[in-house]
Amino acid sequence: MLRSELSEKQKLLRKVQASRFALIEANLYLDSHPTCREGLKYFREKRAEADKLIKEYETEFGPLTAAASHAEDCWEWVNTAFPWERGES
Repeated sequence: MLRSELSEKQKLLRKVQASRFALIEANLYLDSHPTCREGLKYFREKRAEADKLIKEYETEFGPLTAAASHAEDCWEWVNTAFPWERGES
């Protein structure tokens, strides 16, 4: 599948994945450089970016994790396609 053929859901999920990857990498860097101000700044920026993208994804397409489910009447997590499943569903 070519990148231009990706659905909006897939494009947004890839942005979420990339921002979370950057956040994890920043976390690992800070484990060995805990006083690096630039590293701390980068971590905060990536955390804000990831939070924004995750909120955007979950608003549009549903929870990314079971823990993000806000079900009251029904366990919604199993009623929709999982985030990693391909397609528009």
